[in-house]
Amino acid sequence: MNNALINTLIQAFNELDIECFDDNEVRKNHGQDQSPYVHISLPDLVVFPVDSKQVSDIVRIANRFELPVIPFGEGTSVEGHVLAIKGGITINMSKMNQIIEVCPSSFTATVQPGVTRNQLDKALEELGVCFPIGPGVNASIGGMCATGASGTNAVKYGTMKENVLALEVVTSEGLIAKTGSKAKKTSAGYDLTHLIVGSEGTLGIITEITIKLYPIPEIISAAICSFQNIQAAILSVIKIIQESVPIAKVELIDGHTMSLVNKYSNLSLSECPKLLMEFHGSQSYIEEQVDKVSTIVSEYGGSEFTWATDANERNKLWQARHNAYYAAIASKKNARSVSTDTCVPIDRLAECLLASIEEVNSSGIPYFLVGHVGDGNFHFGYLIDPENEEEKLIAEELNNNLVMRAIDFEGTCTGEHGVGMHKINFLNKELGDVSVDLMKKIKLALDPKNILNPGKVIHV
Repeated sequence: MNNALINTLIQAFNELDIECFDDNEVRKNHGQDQSPYVHISLPDLVVFPVDSKQVSDIVRIANRFELPVIPFGEGTSVEGHVLAIKGGITINMSKMNQIIEVCPSSFTATVQPGVTRNQLDKALEELGVCFPIGPGVNASIGGMCATGASGTNAVKYGTMKENVLALEVVTSEGLIAKTGSKAKKTSAGYDLTHLIVGSEGTLGIITEITIKLYPIPEIISAAICSFQNIQAAILSVIKIIQESVPIAKVELIDGHTMSLVNKYSNLSLSECPKLLMEFHGSQSYIEEQVDKVSTIVSEYGGSEFTWATDANERNKLWQARHNAYYAAIASKKNARSVSTDTCVPIDRLAECLLASIEEVNSSGIPYFLVGHVGDGNFHFGYLIDPENEEEKLIAEELNNNLVMRAIDFEGTCTGEHGVGMHKINFLNKELGDVSVDLMKKIKLALDPKNILNPGKVIHV
């Protein structure tokens, strides 16, 4: 973008009272996320709207000049979703952080996209309701909606796709559209809400979100259990699900990752595969489920059971899982994680994991492994120095092989992180040319000038 155009845009945004920056430091801060891509391109301008009208004005101006616009939340995405790979205008949503309405009686809340998970949790704390969808970082609700995020509670509560009721969206022409309603179900027309959820800012920019809330469970009980091998842990999870035990969380950490966590957090947990589980409900209900699960995991050699209902004790049990990423990053100098996000049918999970572990061990690249095994979703983090080209190539080859393996097992390249830049070349393999062509037609119908987060999800 030339200086004359930048100055024209700055003047236009100033006249509309839209905060705007073109200095290198602000642009640099918006030229990175948690992906392995480091400053591959910077936006030309960064703007900070405070309401839907200002977002509409920004997009309308961008449309006139055919400039890319990239929505930016907390920058926690791991697939390059928010990188301005073609320059343009990054729209930072952090000042659109109002909780517009909470209705505990209808179990709904309406928020602006810049509201963060922690902010929402704190606001709901005293109201007897909660929003249980949570990735392991303090992401924005808008970003979670855009990527179709989920997290550790997905096995019970589902993902963002199941928990968004309605949206307000700014189109590529700068128009403001409404989708959905507060009603728990609808058959009114095309499902535009769930077309936008997971579209990563490529079909419209989300400016308001209505989400489902849930009662806070009377009691929450957590457990940790050790196994001799990963296959035994996975088989026990399959049996738990087959027995219709309504478990809220079931997470896997492998023995290698446990060794990293022990060193990082000064713990002394046995360094073998572990399941971390959580149960929500009444005292009697939880006791019944705990008995069932104890019996099942014992059949597969589960040992070292530890149970906790006290919040502090639960947090100690979950410390290993929550610290896995940080422990891994701390284990290698200048490390960044090339994160995988495959999801497979649960009956193929052990096979996929074991083949992938063998492959990464042979590569010499350090890694960590955690999994939302209740729904077949798991994450390898391949630890690389982003300045080391050889490590980057090996990590990408590992990721490519893992994705292809998952697709061959009738799984997906991404269970919750989204496509971004990193998974864009896998969609044809997973979905086929006809389906990807349909996506392109939808994209070009809603964004004919290709200004909405270009270069993400699909090639246009």
